[in-house]
Amino acid sequence: MDCTHIMIAVDGSENSMRAVDYTAAIIGCRGGFTVQVVHIERLPDRDLFPDEAAWKENCNAYAADMRRFLADSRQKLLDAGMGSDDVTELYVPSCQRPSPDQEALRCSHGATISQEILRCMEEGGYGTIVVGRRGLSKAEEFIFGSVSSKIVHHAKGCTIWVVS
Repeated sequence: MDCTHIMIAVDGSENSMRAVDYTAAIIGCRGGFTVQVVHIERLPDRDLFPDEAAWKENCNAYAADMRRFLADSRQKLLDAGMGSDDVTELYVPSCQRPSPDQEALRCSHGATISQEILRCMEEGGYGTIVVGRRGLSKAEEFIFGSVSSKIVHHAKGCTIWVVS
């Protein structure tokens, strides 16, 4: 794995934007790095909405918000001095999405977010994964788990940056 080939996994939170900011500060104006900002889509349960139309509207609004977040993340890296050819975005839609993304090269099959991030890492040959740390207490982390904790425990052959 090439440690200069970096994947930043984001979820739209302040902590994931801090991971972008940290990466920008560390490598921004140095050459020789490539970065892909990745988001794995997780759709809300259909049962939370009164009807199919409301669910689809929510899913589409979420996708639009996350695509803006990816674009903002990319722009932060460019503003820090990275070249436009060195920073890319990847939105991995859910395979259960109500309006399938015809342009998507792959989709998330419903595995855990951490498994999908690790799959992207392996497929993309990333040597470094950057994630924001979710603000969980030790008890919450034990009960619910945390994406960053699972990545740290299951990733092999790469460097993990967990930014809080």
